[in-house]
Amino acid sequence: MSKKRIVVKVGTSTLTHPSGSLDLRSMEHLVRVLSDLSGAGHEIILVTSGAIAVGTARLGLAERPKELRMKQASAAVGQCRMMHLYDKLFTEYNRTMAQILLTGDDVDDPGRAAHLRSTFSTLLELDVIPVVNENDSVSSAEIETGHHKVLGDNDTLSAIVASLCQANLLVLLSDIDGLYSADPRSNPDAALLHRVDALTPEILEMAGGAGTWRGTGGMATKLSAAKIAMEAGCDMVITNGAHPENLYGILEGQDIGTRFCAQK
Repeated sequence: MSKKRIVVKVGTSTLTHPSGSLDLRSMEHLVRVLSDLSGAGHEIILVTSGAIAVGTARLGLAERPKELRMKQASAAVGQCRMMHLYDKLFTEYNRTMAQILLTGDDVDDPGRAAHLRSTFSTLLELDVIPVVNENDSVSSAEIETGHHKVLGDNDTLSAIVASLCQANLLVLLSDIDGLYSADPRSNPDAALLHRVDALTPEILEMAGGAGTWRGTGGMATKLSAAKIAMEAGCDMVITNGAHPENLYGILEGQDIGTRFCAQK
């Protein structure tokens, strides 16, 4: 297996229980696999969601806040909690991690983007695993409206990071197995597509609405991320986050999840 630069995005629904509390077993399993891949020589960047959901649970709030200031406060509390646990878990597997928090302006501005690219490159040279999230405490566009001129969700963010860092592979760990020909929850004949070479109108029509209440990204955001990654020459795979060990097979090119093949 040739050594690769891999961006792995993990969604809120994979990281948390239905209550919003962190799923420690799921988090530990993911960190173990990423640490092993890093030990094998691959360069790993993790894009993580979950700050608002974790902060909501940590603060003892009955539900995800609707008011912007409360969302941002929850994000600040949740981000701190998540980074503490990521650092603890990566350290147990003898890996060093770094936190990078981004806003849309950071990747939209050419000067900032150049500095960011240099920071990622240096961290990877030092065998450090960057752990990335959108800076929800200061970046209001996504959590307030669901829209942003550049970012807007961590699927898009991970694709932008993959493009910025010239990654070979982007993997979106989600609560679904991949892209289906129809909604598998309502259509028993829905078939999992293992390979997509172009984002045709037919493929785009397969995207449904938003994901679970704990996350923001549905299939539409994942196809938007696929477009960014493919145009940057980076393959993208959507697979089920319940099985992070599938990353080994994905790196070997096995038919796991849905692979969107880059335009070479």
